[in-house]
Amino acid sequence: MPTRDRTRTSDPSVLDRTPRAEPLGESEAFIEFNEHLSRVAKVDRPVLIVGERGTGKELAVHRLHYLSARWQGPLVALNCAALSPSVLESELFGHEAGAFTGAMRRRQGRFEAAEGGTLFLDEIGLIPMQVQEKILRVVEYREFERVGGSDPVRVDVRIVGATNANLPAMAREGRFKADLLDRLTFEVLYLPPLRRRPEDILLLARHFLTRMAMELGREPPELSARAEQQLEAHAWPGNIRELKNAVERAVYRCPGRAIKEIDFDPFGRVEWGGASAPAAGPAPGPAAVPAHGGADAPPAAAVPSFAPGGGESLTDALRRFELNALREALEAARYHQGEAAKRLGLTYHQFRGLFRKYKDEFPQ
Repeated sequence: MPTRDRTRTSDPSVLDRTPRAEPLGESEAFIEFNEHLSRVAKVDRPVLIVGERGTGKELAVHRLHYLSARWQGPLVALNCAALSPSVLESELFGHEAGAFTGAMRRRQGRFEAAEGGTLFLDEIGLIPMQVQEKILRVVEYREFERVGGSDPVRVDVRIVGATNANLPAMAREGRFKADLLDRLTFEVLYLPPLRRRPEDILLLARHFLTRMAMELGREPPELSARAEQQLEAHAWPGNIRELKNAVERAVYRCPGRAIKEIDFDPFGRVEWGGASAPAAGPAPGPAAVPAHGGADAPPAAAVPSFAPGGGESLTDALRRFELNALREALEAARYHQGEAAKRLGLTYHQFRGLFRKYKDEFPQ
């Protein structure tokens, strides 16, 4: 068996070996999640963490790793989004010298870097099918071949995946290997969104407030009653990441001892094409179904105005119409893209094409 190169100690994919701060929360949903995580951490099997964007999936992976018997081994991460199949394959399995143009020497992949520890695959639902085949072999036989190589490389790695995609539905549609899904889901942990744990909002807000004040070298300001009310009433489509950004921005902008209100929209003062951006607000509830739609018709997002006005070109009007329809469908579906696609009468692939067209308009 070839000797593995273990010299890449500066690899940024190898996450900090110092355990991160404990996730915070006192809600029943959060406590139940942590108890579930603590139980499965001690069982050396693959785990899938499902949760919306910004819920803290990576922090949960850190906790799972350091509660496991592999805590002294490396914790290696790879975000599988937006990587072509060939690049992703090389990132995961490494390559031999001369495997392709520019491959001047052997390169270790993430599986080898995670030897004896945990490999965290974020956005696992976006892994192409041909790469899924190779991952399935690693899970089943604990070995693989580097790109351009023929010698088997054996590894001892625990895989933890994370996604917000509906993998069972993708498996039924043939877009995710059912065999791989079975092997990656010894246990599935559902990380609840912030709107499901409202008791934690002010607790987290004060935590981020204090940390930001320390970073700025000043006394932590207080949250006014209005600021607290705003925080508790907001829909938080971006979850904890959005809360952190909103609170830190409020501390940074606060000139006195108290934060009087929270600005949820950092683009609020930006003018797009001569018109002020609309102010952000709580996500609306599902729109009513038109009477003529029938009892079985899917709930539809409110249809925005399309007609050009104020000297607006047809192209600009179409862009505004598509963007508004996309935004309203996502908000009504609480940012579940499959549900938003149904509301717009699109297939999931059609919706993804529309979303990619305007992805820069949405917070990540």
